[in-house]
Amino acid sequence: MSLDPRRHAFRPDLADAGLTGQVEATRFVTPIGRQVAAPACALRRHPRADAPLDTEAVHGDRVRVFDTTEDGWSWVQLEADAYVGYVRSEALRDPGPAPTHRVVVPRTFVYPSPDVKAPPASWLPMGAEVAAALHDPRFMRVDGGFAIARHLAPLSLPAPDYVAVAEMLTGVPYLWGGRTAGGIDCSGLVQLAMRVAGRAVPRDSDMQERELGTPLATNGELRRGDLVFWKGHVGMMRDGTTLLHANGFHMLVASEPLAEAAARTEASSGSLITSIRRP
Repeated sequence: MSLDPRRHAFRPDLADAGLTGQVEATRFVTPIGRQVAAPACALRRHPRADAPLDTEAVHGDRVRVFDTTEDGWSWVQLEADAYVGYVRSEALRDPGPAPTHRVVVPRTFVYPSPDVKAPPASWLPMGAEVAAALHDPRFMRVDGGFAIARHLAPLSLPAPDYVAVAEMLTGVPYLWGGRTAGGIDCSGLVQLAMRVAGRAVPRDSDMQERELGTPLATNGELRRGDLVFWKGHVGMMRDGTTLLHANGFHMLVASEPLAEAAARTEASSGSLITSIRRP
């Protein structure tokens, strides 16, 4: 069975030592563990700034580094979902303390002091994980400064409703490969919302369709949280009739009647719903 290069690190010249005997490569290497230090960083298909954006990693994500180029690119695999690609090396650092909390709002600032009037030193996107300690009722001390305490939640207390998480991102612009409130795509919205709800899911819509939940009849009764798939697209139901999705028609995360989305998609591309799954 052929291995998916999106989730297995192999090239003709180099491959993960764990794939020895499964793929052909000139050299096999044992990866080095690193961690994303930037607020977010692009993971690209090739080591070029103009290469396609396949996904994004966020602050605190652990990565496995297989190769680093002289011009500052690292070939990595994300530990959370196994996605493989290239990130800028300056976005990475040696692993720090184990994270304790996760950002649960679309975006939050990191201040140099516990003062909201101070110019922010940095920011953190939803889903970023940090080692945090309570400073006072309003602030938590995090790497690089102080964050608003109510914007963080312990990893041990995941959000109870992933649809409610996704609803917070309504109006975020559509971005192919995006996975933050700066821009997000359809499967990125599903993955991010479920991550905040404590569920690790694959990155792309075809993976999600194969691996998430149980299939439902396409003419059956739907409920909040059901996932609706087309070829290359996914959305989640807010209720029995309303779809929430990051989509290229609105170029936003938007809600609309499922019937309207289905009719428009069929009329524009001939694409029909391929499955509905209940996580």
